[in-house]
Formats: sequence, C-alpha cells, structure tokens
Amino acid sequence: MSFQIALNFEDGVTRFIQCRPNEIVSDASYRQRINIPLDCRDGVCGTCKSFCESGDYELGDYVPDEAMTEDEEEAGFVLTCQMTPKSDCIIRIPATSDVAKTSLQTFTGELASNDVLSDTALGFSIKLDDRSSLGFLPGQYVNIQVPGTDQARSFSFSSGPGADEASFLIRNTTHGVLTTYLRDRAKPGDKISFNGPLGSFYLRKIERPVLFLAGGTGLAPFLSMLHKIEQDGGSEHPIHLIFGVTNDADLVKVDELEGYAARMPNVTVTTVVAAEASSHPNKGYVTHHMTPEHLNDGFVDVYLCGPPPMVDAVRKYLADQGIEPASFYYEKFSGTGVVSEIGESHVKAVDSDEAFDTRMALELGAAQLVVGKLSTEQLAEYRRLAEATGQHIKDGHFTDPAGFRESNSAFHLFPIEATGNAVLLEAYRKLLVQEYMGHVLTPSVDLVGDITQDHLDIVDAFERADFEALRRIVTDHNDHAKATMRAGIEKPASASPR
Repeated sequence: MSFQIALNFEDGVTRFIQCRPNEIVSDASYRQRINIPLDCRDGVCGTCKSFCESGDYELGDYVPDEAMTEDEEEAGFVLTCQMTPKSDCIIRIPATSDVAKTSLQTFTGELASNDVLSDTALGFSIKLDDRSSLGFLPGQYVNIQVPGTDQARSFSFSSGPGADEASFLIRNTTHGVLTTYLRDRAKPGDKISFNGPLGSFYLRKIERPVLFLAGGTGLAPFLSMLHKIEQDGGSEHPIHLIFGVTNDADLVKVDELEGYAARMPNVTVTTVVAAEASSHPNKGYVTHHMTPEHLNDGFVDVYLCGPPPMVDAVRKYLADQGIEPASFYYEKFSGTGVVSEIGESHVKAVDSDEAFDTRMALELGAAQLVVGKLSTEQLAEYRRLAEATGQHIKDGHFTDPAGFRESNSAFHLFPIEATGNAVLLEAYRKLLVQEYMGHVLTPSVDLVGDITQDHLDIVDAFERADFEALRRIVTDHNDHAKATMRAGIEKPASASPR
C-alpha cells in the first residue's frame, strides 16, 4: 500500500509521487527524482517548510521557533523532512518546479471521441497510452498540443481523476485553433498529447457547505470535482451547483449533473439561462439564484469558474452583500486560454506573455500609422505621460502599483488613440494586460529594466520619426515587461494559506 502525494509548486506545476508506508515525504520525493527544498533533514532549519492542504499525517520532531512555530503547525504547515503521510495528501511547495529540478509531464494518447454538444460547446476525450501515469486534482487543467500545429491551448479536465479517459468540455469558438481542428480535421485515433497538470483551482477537503458556480464551459472542472466526490462516497455537507448559460441550447451535460444529484443526496443543481426569450424556468444570471441558504451567512466554500464578466459580477455581488465566504476559489477563462485565480491571482506566464506580445503588435501597428505625424503638442503630452510612470517607481520596485498601472495604461494607450482607428482601439481595450498586472505586480516585485527610461526612449524615437529604432525599443521594452511579470508570477505569496 502507498499514498499518493500531490506536490503543488509555485509556478502552477503539480507532480504526484507515491509515498510508501512510514516513508518521509522528502525521501519519497528524492527517490522519485523531484528535489524539493531540503537542507538539514533533522527538523531544525525550516528550509523544507511547506503547507499541507489536505490529508492525514504525522509531523515528526522539529525545533520550535527555529524550524517553524506551533501556530504554523496548527495552521497546517509541515516539514517535509519529518512528515510521514497516513493518507493521500496535497502539499504546497514554496518553490518553482525548476528549482526542484522537475517539470511538466507530457502524456500521449489517441482521440477517442469528439462531439458537438451545442453551437457553443464541444466535448472530446483522449485514450492515454499509459493511463496509470496520469494524476491530477479535480479542477486542474493541461496544455493540449493541437495536432498539425505548433500551438497549445489550456483546458480543464471534465473527467475525474479516476476516469478511464481524459475528457474535456470546451467553448466552440469560430477561430479557435483547437476547436477548428476538432470541427474540421479530427478523426478517431488521431495522436494527441498534452502536458500538465497545472493550476491551483481544485477541490479542497470538504469541511462545510459548498457552492459551485459555473458559467458556460466553466462547467468542466465541476464535472471533474463531482466525479471525485462521488468516487469518495459523497459528502456529508450540502453541495449546490448553479450552472448559468446565455441560451437554452447552451445547457449541456445537464443529464450528467442530474445523475450526480440523484445519486448523492447532499448534491443539488440549479440551471439558469440569461436570454430574455428563454423558455427555461430559471432566468437571469447566477447571482439572481444565489439564495441566503446557499451562502449560509458566509460559512461556505465558494468555487467559481466562468468568463471574466461573470466572475467579476459574482465577486461584486458578494462584496455588495457584505459576505466573505470561508474560502473563495475562482478561475477565469478567456479566448486565449485559462486564467487561474485562487483567493489571489495565479496568472499563468504563458497567458501574460501572449497578452503583452499582442499589445506590442498593436502598438507597432499604431506607430506605423502615426510616426512622423504627431504634433508638437501631442509629443509633449506623450512625454508627460512617459515621465508620469516614474513617480510610482523607486529603487527598482513599485511604490504604488495601482498608480503605476493607471499611468502606464495612459502611456501605452496614447499612440493607439492617436490613430483614430476604432478597430485598433477596440482590440486594445479587449486585452487583459491591465487585469494581469493588477493581479501580479506588488511592491515586492523586482522590476526588469528601466521602465520609465524605456518610455522616454520611445517618445524620443517618435520625435525623430525613426521607426526602426522605435521597433527595437518597443520590442526590448516588451521583453522587460514580460520578465517583470514573470518575476511577479513566480514570487512566493506573502500571505499565509487559509
């Protein structure tokens, strides 16, 4: 008999190890070539201090106040050099996967099924070459390599960790790379691969009532969670799921949801349709159907997954009602993939890079339209905006991240607005750059490069009407911005876990 231990790293990578009876976690990890932080091995230095999110264990001996405090022990912190699991466990490791000399695992298989569930949803499954090698936490996602392309897209499992095949529920977008493949080229038996698992949006131990809120294909992780809950024998606490969509036809997998509710007495489901013309008995948005019973005066764990407007609406609703759930885990997804946030932001570096690269492309396009055409007054205003960003930076750190985001946005928006091109402006306003920055940039993040000087150099190039120099400076500045974001994404959270 052995126990499965999920090691969650700061960069979103999750690796699973098998821990033998009475085996110390660090020994099991190193035996399986995952070098989690470790130094003294005697419970003295605290180098291996981590946080156990679920599971039973014996902590072992340690030096109080040196390795960790009794309050930390009570909160769930552990020393992996002393900890002996007595059940499956989930452990949050305070390091990136690179530091632990591990990385994402790649899994290969064949396309087993491919179904058009509605005009807005597709479902497909993969039969893996080695199913036993795949472990994940219900709610996590993987990066799926799109056959015939060099691109990958991120999607959450809709199947449970114990299912025979890996299944996914995704939005049927017109120009999506994966959806185009599934609609136009896919055939059973196609070779397909993905890497992961990733993400910190996953089911925790159920210790109180739970409210699941799903929007559209944000239903996927909840299907995985319900599968796991049933596999574990159900829940003694009530679980209510509200599934909201735009149109009647978007209500997919309802039979599956009703099946879980029928088999597990403490599980209930409400489906909601927003369209005014809908014939569905429950109309409106998910917030219209969140009753006081579901919120339980805040003594509830809320899990939320859906498009950004829905996530923001729910967060605003809870704030307006003065309700702070015992735990609140939420995940946003967009057309470019999944953006994970759990209590605090957990933005993925790949999504951040994509957003900044898109911003750069739009800015260079705008520059080609207006370079050499800005008036003296416009250039003076542009320089003022460049200088304004500097007042929020000191000694390589942000003194006022919110103020910086506002002034930085005004600077980058200026050439876009100067074009007078409505299409460019609309595309720019849809970027998630500001949102990502708001989640990631804090005073503790180390800036890469001199942001204000980059901005001033950009204005200088505009004044000289030197587009080639401008292209080089904008490209370098984009690299600095992406590196700064990565520094923030990879930085250990300062807040203690719940």
